[in-house]
Amino acid sequence: MSSLLQVRVTGILVEEGRLLLVKQKVSDSRAWSLPGGRVEQGETLEQAIIRELEEETGLTTRIIKLLYLCDKPDASLVHITFLLERAGGQLRMPTNEFDHNPISDLAFIPVSELTEHGFSALFQQLAQHGFPDAGSYKGLKTNIGL
Repeated sequence: MSSLLQVRVTGILVEEGRLLLVKQKVSDSRAWSLPGGRVEQGETLEQAIIRELEEETGLTTRIIKLLYLCDKPDASLVHITFLLERAGGQLRMPTNEFDHNPISDLAFIPVSELTEHGFSALFQQLAQHGFPDAGSYKGLKTNIGL
């Protein structure tokens, strides 16, 4: 039995040393995550991340560059992370009307406090160092601390 491969995009928006996060249940140990979601049929990766950021945060964004391409084979998932910049919009809560895992908060969190919000020390370290090896395939998603 084969399962359909899913593609998920996440966006990293850093302003004044703070990273934009959304609060929703990720796991028992983590309630904050990067904004993003699944790529829909007929969408480009760029269209998907711009749509997801706008839906989840109210901000319009542009891609600066590809950060990491990762695998999550246990979920038949390809995970693609982009570095973004704000193009416009106002930070606001999403409607959550079709979301099975609703977002309960949005915040710009200092990069130095990512571990306090459930992120791994490895991910915090990558963020503090400007995401070294940007644009590369990193293997398992755990290799970037996500």
